[in-house]
Amino acid sequence: MSDKNEPVENEQITENENDLIKIRKEKLQKIADLGFEIYPSSYEQKEAISEIAELYSGYSEEKLKEENIKIKTAGRIIGRRIMGKTTFIDIIDGLAKIQIYFQKNKLDEKHTELLGLLDIGDFIGVSGELFKTRTGELTIVVDSFKFLSKALRPLPEKFHGLQDVEARYRQRYLDLIMNQKSREVFEIRSKTIEWLRRLLNARKFLEVETPMMQPIAGGAAARPFITHHNTLDMDLYLRIAPELYLKRLEVGCMERVYEINRNFRNEGISTKHNPEFTMLEFYQAYIDYKEMMRQTEAMLVEVVEKVHGTTEISYQGKQVNFKAPWPRITFYDSIMQYTGAKKEELQSRESIIAIAKKNEVEFDPKWSDIKILNELFEKKVEPNLFNPTFIIDYPLEISPLSKKKPEDPNLVERFELFIAGMEIANGFSELNDPVDQRHRFEMQIKEREMGDDEAHQMDEDYVTAMEYGMPPIAGEGIGIDRLVMLFTDRDSIREVILFPQLRKN
Repeated sequence: MSDKNEPVENEQITENENDLIKIRKEKLQKIADLGFEIYPSSYEQKEAISEIAELYSGYSEEKLKEENIKIKTAGRIIGRRIMGKTTFIDIIDGLAKIQIYFQKNKLDEKHTELLGLLDIGDFIGVSGELFKTRTGELTIVVDSFKFLSKALRPLPEKFHGLQDVEARYRQRYLDLIMNQKSREVFEIRSKTIEWLRRLLNARKFLEVETPMMQPIAGGAAARPFITHHNTLDMDLYLRIAPELYLKRLEVGCMERVYEINRNFRNEGISTKHNPEFTMLEFYQAYIDYKEMMRQTEAMLVEVVEKVHGTTEISYQGKQVNFKAPWPRITFYDSIMQYTGAKKEELQSRESIIAIAKKNEVEFDPKWSDIKILNELFEKKVEPNLFNPTFIIDYPLEISPLSKKKPEDPNLVERFELFIAGMEIANGFSELNDPVDQRHRFEMQIKEREMGDDEAHQMDEDYVTAMEYGMPPIAGEGIGIDRLVMLFTDRDSIREVILFPQLRKN
């Protein structure tokens, strides 16, 4: 008996796809003509392929013979080798592969003919006894099998897989079939979200849901998507952030809340930006941004340990060390550190413009001093923040929802977490003074009137809620997609979103 890796029997690649589809449809008709159900509703699977691999891979050939283990499983055909009167077929369930061994002299005439009508990509159910070949490969010797579904289109050629990057994103289902590493990415994504949720639940946070369609696009500085509700005859916005609704819940005495869900921003697409993305936002009463940083540090250290089993991971050829404590650098100090500017040079417009030009950072002459400094920060500081680093104490002008620092009202109690040159989280001590909040919204309205379409709109209902009394709270948003990029060593956000937004073909 042999299980050598003979060439996979597949369609001739010289035939065009339409011809191959025609041939497969003809095979499907022949299967029906033999009296087999061509698309049965179910199959009584006793064990998944991955369960079989987990349970029995460590068994010796002798132990398998002694225990006479009967298996009934199902999967997709990804390989076939015909050797005289025997056929080996490989089937997968997405997590594992197992070899199936057919002896034609043990099949009746109809099933022998059915075996010859199977193609790579088809689904079958099989039952039989488990054994190991001389090379130690776990194999099922088939007693019976059932046709479950025909793949009318041929899968990508096995040994080269789905190579075109954009095709992988557009046809993620093929990517998941052909590229095991792609599936592993999304398993890590699921595990990451699972552990974030577990840790928050353990800390008595309550998971909630807030509106995805909102009458005012609030909670962040971003350009929204606009839709229209016909019955109400009103425009609505796909949310850019859940923040203002979560903070309304804090007014309602829900002191620890979180949400893991989608945000939508009608902005550019890049390796770090997708118009639809996943965020974790959470808020806790009676703490400030310093305590929120401490909690974030502890939570992410625990998550990376749960997902990877270590606090040091590799990202794009460099090691990221999550071990606490993480550095905390003020916004202004970071600019001085990475541009060579002196403190006094950050106080006047003339010197700020000179620093931007010296560092070859482009800006709009209409921008305010703080906006130019923020552009300096994004271009010259962010790329240098590789190990986890908190940037703290941002200017008031670019933080309309944050609480002012008592010792310097031009700054706010805000932090952003950067890892591998990416912003991973944004949090602050939340502004809970309704008079100050109204004034900040009014300042944002002036920014909009001057052409900043990302400036915050006035939200009267939110201010009204604050006027009923909001406790001291701190809140934070963590970008799930970018966190998963880190955990899976991927340099593009499209690699960690199952169906990323793409241009039309």
